[in-house]
Amino acid sequence: MKLYYDKKSKDPTYFIQKGYRNGKKTTTKNIARIGKHSELLKITDDPLAYAKEQVARYNEEEKKNNRISMEVTIDFNEKIKICSDPVSSSTNRNIGYFFLQQLYRRLDIGSFFKKVTDGSKITFDPDLVNRFLTFSRILEPDSKLGTFSHLDHYYEQPRFGYVHILRTMDIMQEHYDEYISHLFDKSSSIVRRNTSVCYYDCTNYYFEIESPDDDYVDEVTGEFIKGLRKYGLSKQHQPAPFVEMGLFMDADGIPLSMCIAPGSDNEQTTAIPLEKKLSEMFRGKKFIYCADAGLGSLNIRNFNSMGGRAFIVTQSIKKLSGTLQEAVFNDCDYRLLSSDEAVSIKDMKSFDKTDPSNKALYLDKAYKIIPADKAVDLGFYEEKLLKNGHRRKVKSKAVLPQKVIVTFSRKMLEYQRCIRNRQIERAKKLLKNLDPETYKKGPNDVTRFIKRTSSTKSGQDVTDLYEIDQSAIDEEEKYDGYYAVATNLDDSAEDIIRISSQRYKIEDCFRIMKTNFSARPVYHQKRERIIAHFMICYTALLIYRLLEKELDRQGTHFSVENIVETLKNMEVANIEDICYMSTYTCSQICTALNAISGLGLDKKYYQPKELNKKLKKILG
Repeated sequence: MKLYYDKKSKDPTYFIQKGYRNGKKTTTKNIARIGKHSELLKITDDPLAYAKEQVARYNEEEKKNNRISMEVTIDFNEKIKICSDPVSSSTNRNIGYFFLQQLYRRLDIGSFFKKVTDGSKITFDPDLVNRFLTFSRILEPDSKLGTFSHLDHYYEQPRFGYVHILRTMDIMQEHYDEYISHLFDKSSSIVRRNTSVCYYDCTNYYFEIESPDDDYVDEVTGEFIKGLRKYGLSKQHQPAPFVEMGLFMDADGIPLSMCIAPGSDNEQTTAIPLEKKLSEMFRGKKFIYCADAGLGSLNIRNFNSMGGRAFIVTQSIKKLSGTLQEAVFNDCDYRLLSSDEAVSIKDMKSFDKTDPSNKALYLDKAYKIIPADKAVDLGFYEEKLLKNGHRRKVKSKAVLPQKVIVTFSRKMLEYQRCIRNRQIERAKKLLKNLDPETYKKGPNDVTRFIKRTSSTKSGQDVTDLYEIDQSAIDEEEKYDGYYAVATNLDDSAEDIIRISSQRYKIEDCFRIMKTNFSARPVYHQKRERIIAHFMICYTALLIYRLLEKELDRQGTHFSVENIVETLKNMEVANIEDICYMSTYTCSQICTALNAISGLGLDKKYYQPKELNKKLKKILG
């Protein structure tokens, strides 16, 4: 602070003036009036010296207490400045992204872009572009153009063109494998990556287009490039082209790697190629492959029975051979998972679930281990000597050692029957007003419990009779409460089932990307940009999961909705370029975030130089 007065005036007024730097803008404000020269003569013989003493006192108070007193004049008739923008915008600035910025910096993505663009003639900073595309994907998910239009919402006020966004996405796609590998290596320095178990699953992202992408064959090289957005089989049966994402996740729910494939590809073909890349990232480290039944084909199991790997995959009991199904329903050799005591399925189904003394049994499971070795084709032939002396080439086969662990849960049985009973009631209501012209029997909806019986008499039209199919209900009830996994591990059944039960975390990853980060719809048509879009979504998911892991270390856990909402609400208002005032309240999440980061974003007022200092410290 300094003294300000009009040196040419015969009776100057003395003010305490303070200078403020807000980004590239410098502003001076008179924060206190000391008095006119003639007024001060009444209390001192030297008004100028007195004024300088007041300035020195203000400086000392600010230095000692980080606090100053100031006079603010508010003119309620003052108008806001007129501008030519078609839409009014908020002058608040978000600082909640500082927490994300800190993790992004620790991933050292800037060095990746510096490496891949070294020697090029680009005039923009792709790391800056990627940073704010990632932050926006978490805080304000929108199209790339929508994100570009709202960059001024961030305290840092980044400046780059829309074309720079597209060029950055092209760079990312060109170095796809390097980027994913870089994220894994650097994330390992932030948290210890638990890669002992790697979970894999696939999901689909639909595109609102009328026709799928065409395949392309290069006339010169003959290279075949398959279109990315294709029609394919999906659970939703939505008649629209889509792309398929395969995602690997570690045992803590943090993503490891991903792939983007055409929607028409069988999801099982994506697992092994991505797993090979994962093995390279792990530098040969052993791990357990864990997936659901749709990604547990014999080929995948065989691949994961070599190289020190192992597998745990969900096994459909309905698809087991007759011999193995007979072993499942044979009520012997079952034991309680908690105590390993012998138990029968008949007793598990018949005990009184309302008796408080049976609560532990109600929550427990019965299990049985069934050997289920499988002969596999080795892919080559060998000569076999026949009894007649002739030689014949036959396929070489080997045995894939595996076992099926079957569990039975009374709690799951009650849940499945409750759901089915509701579906049966819906089917009965449907029968009352069933339109034969629109009736279509589906394998998973309530119409699977309705059967049609056609009858006719000689010379008469066919008559259709629709009724509840009790045999279909009885067939489904046979499997209630049962669950099975196949594995080649020799670990205890309890450990294997516990590992398999964590597969829900990968579904949670997909939910976060689709619901919270709005990874769909995708506003791109080019293959390269579509892949880069999902690379940005993947980066956002990784940073969020790392933030969640840091919070878990402090013994706190919050929902993704609450964490994102807190980060979005952490905004500050510019008070005449003098300071910034928080427009957010304190909360448990805000306190926890400040505890793990040390950023101290829990104040009511911030000086611009203070926020700039925090930002500079984060960015290094």
